[in-house]
Amino acid sequence: MDVGIQVIFSSFGSNSTDSEVFSEEVRLCLLAEDLGFDVLWPVEHHFTDYSFCPDNTQFLSYLAGRTSTIDLGTAAVILPWNDPLRVAEKISMLDELSNGRVRFGMGRGLSRREYAQFSRIEMEESRGRFDEAAPMILEALETGFIEGDGPYYPQPRAGIRPAPTRSFKDRTYAVANSSDSVDIAARLGARIIMFAEKRWDARMTGINRYRDEYLELHGSEAPPVLTCDFIYCDADANQGEERGAAYLGSYLGSLLEHYELMSDHFSDIEGYEGYGKNAEVLRRVGESGFLDGFKAANAYGTPDQILGTLESRKKVLGTFEQSTSFRFGAIPFDQAEKSMRLFAAEVLPVLKTWD
Repeated sequence: MDVGIQVIFSSFGSNSTDSEVFSEEVRLCLLAEDLGFDVLWPVEHHFTDYSFCPDNTQFLSYLAGRTSTIDLGTAAVILPWNDPLRVAEKISMLDELSNGRVRFGMGRGLSRREYAQFSRIEMEESRGRFDEAAPMILEALETGFIEGDGPYYPQPRAGIRPAPTRSFKDRTYAVANSSDSVDIAARLGARIIMFAEKRWDARMTGINRYRDEYLELHGSEAPPVLTCDFIYCDADANQGEERGAAYLGSYLGSLLEHYELMSDHFSDIEGYEGYGKNAEVLRRVGESGFLDGFKAANAYGTPDQILGTLESRKKVLGTFEQSTSFRFGAIPFDQAEKSMRLFAAEVLPVLKTWD
C-alpha cells in the first residue's frame, strides 16, 4: 500500500510563527523519508493561519535536494490561481531535478477568502478555468509543447524547457470532492484525491461514479483513491482518544472557518452548487454532528485502533492510497513527531503488506 504524509502548514490555534511552521514541516518531511513513507504531499494555500504554502512546487524543489528516494507530490496545485504554461514548466523542471519523483496533483480551490485576494480571478470561473487548464498542462507534460485557444488561457504553441522526459499518465491526481470534479478527473485519466471530511461510506456514490466513467473512457479499471486524512497515534489508549478527538475538533474548527462550509454563499456561486446542498445538510446536523462524521472518517488512538479504522476503510473503498497529516489542529511539534514515529514503527509495516 502507498502511504505518504500530508503537509498542511497551519498555525491555527497555536502560537507558532510562520518560520517555525515551515521549519517543523521540513523536519517532518525529512523524517518521513527515513521512516519509510512513500511520498510527500504539500498543499497550496494562501494568506491565513489555516494553511499557508503559496507555492508547493517551490517547497518540493527544496526537498528534492534534501531527499533521495521519497516521491514529491502536489496536493494540490490550484489551477485557477496559476498560469498553465508556468505550471507545466515548474512540474517538468521539478521532475528533472528529482530524477522522476514527482506526482502532479491538481485542484480548483474552495475558499472565497482566498479567491477574493486574487482580484483578477472570479470564483465563478473556477470550473471553466480548471477544465481548460488541466488538459493543456497534461498534454504539455506528455509532448513537451503547450498551446490553447480557450477563453481563459489563449496560448500560442510554446516548448516546455527543460523538456519532460517521463510520462505523467500514472502520476496525475485531481481533487474530486464534488460530482463535476469526479467527472473531469475520470476524463483526464487522473487518480482522485479525497479529503477525510465525512464517513467514507457516504463517499461511495462519487467514487463508484468515477470508477464507472474511468472504465468506460479508458477501458481499464480505475486506480485507487488517494485518501487524505488526519491521524494522532499514541501508545496510551485513553490519551490517544482524548488528544486525538481534541486535535481533530480543533482542525475541524479551522476548516469550518476557512471554507465557511455551513454558509449559504455556495448556492450563489456557479460551479459550487453541490457544496451549497452539503451546507444545508451541515446546518441541519450542526457542528457536533459534523464532528462525529469527521472523527469517523479519520483514525486516532493506539496503533491497533488506527489499524482497525483503516481496515474498515479498506472494506468500504477497496484498495486505496493514503496521505496522512500528523501535524494539525495545534498539535505540539513533539507530539506530532512522536505520533508519526509510532505510526511508522507499528502501523506502516502492516499497511505495506496490504494490496
